Amino acid sequence: MACKFHARLSAPFKPNLHSQTSLCWRRALIADAIASTCSTTQGRGNAAILTCNAQAAPAAVNLAPGTPVRPTSILVVGATGTLGRQVVRRALDEGYDVRCLVRPRPAPADFLRDWGATVVNADLSKPETIPATLVGIHTVIDCATGRPEEPIKTVDWEGKVALIQCAKAMGIQKYVFFSIHNCDKHPEVPLMEIKYCTEKFLRDSGLNHVTIRLCGFMQGLIGQYAVPILEEKSVWGTDAPTRIAYMDTQDIARLTFIALRNENINGKLLTFAGPRAWTTQEVITLCERLAGQDANVTTVPVSILRFTRQLTRLFEWTSDVADRLAFSEVLSSDTVFSVPMSETYTLLGVDAKDVSSLEKYLQDYFTNILKKLKDLKAQSKQSDIYF
Repeated sequence: MACKFHARLSAPFKPNLHSQTSLCWRRALIADAIASTCSTTQGRGNAAILTCNAQAAPAAVNLAPGTPVRPTSILVVGATGTLGRQVVRRALDEGYDVRCLVRPRPAPADFLRDWGATVVNADLSKPETIPATLVGIHTVIDCATGRPEEPIKTVDWEGKVALIQCAKAMGIQKYVFFSIHNCDKHPEVPLMEIKYCTEKFLRDSGLNHVTIRLCGFMQGLIGQYAVPILEEKSVWGTDAPTRIAYMDTQDIARLTFIALRNENINGKLLTFAGPRAWTTQEVITLCERLAGQDANVTTVPVSILRFTRQLTRLFEWTSDVADRLAFSEVLSSDTVFSVPMSETYTLLGVDAKDVSSLEKYLQDYFTNILKKLKDLKAQSKQSDIYF
């Protein structure tokens, strides 16, 4: 099965409703098309493997006005996320004029305004809301990803294609895209294949860009391991020897802006990884030592993940769950999510010693949280005396 979509700049997205397994949609946003083809084939376990090829027209129309924009004006997409908020903080600290694209939400992102950023409401799943957010912007930093409750393709494919097309049409000078390490090696995993397709679509769009692949965030380990251990709740893990080189999102943000200012990095693909790759059990053991208490570990065999994924693919309403389980299955396989960073550090002019280790990050967290718990306990005892 194969299909095409054409990128033009005048009408909103219309998904191809004839296929549930392929990323084949039609767009009409500009006169000169950015064409892409995609097809699906059967992979391991009868999983649908998605293949996309994007090609930009040689003379894309640039609709940007003649008035130059300041190089310090940036738009952060996905600014409320784990990485996005650190990008915003770093940009503000370095003197950039920061605009944040945020979906309309019941709880406004007031903390971004408090920091000094401008917040604009838009939704990548509604392409007509995007152009206004790009007026006067020099650089787009794309940290966005879909919410767990929505189909992966809605934001991570349809929304990203719309954003890239609008950026091209409106003369954006540079586009930074965050992807996933080894996304090109797992076409059977929808999220990773979408990331790889987006990398190619961005490259072929003709925009000046930097693509940064990431391995894992240290911040994600707090809710997954540190907090449950402190609260004496179950910690979930697998029996797979996967190793991940987690990186502090503050370091990712810092290195991103160094790369952004380096004109020699335009068009390059970088991968950021932490100093060491860790297994799940090694992370749990480290947290136990720093917390001073044992974890209640519940191990989920990888075989259970595979069976659950196959089962959920039988039903249309659980297909998105299956897509996310596919990513979990990769993270739970015998895989190493890490790369040597020496060449990248040299290219960026960064000292490896300035990049946080997981031991230091978790030690700082547990030191601060245990001190707060101790202070709360002391206050509680004083209250018992007075009352």
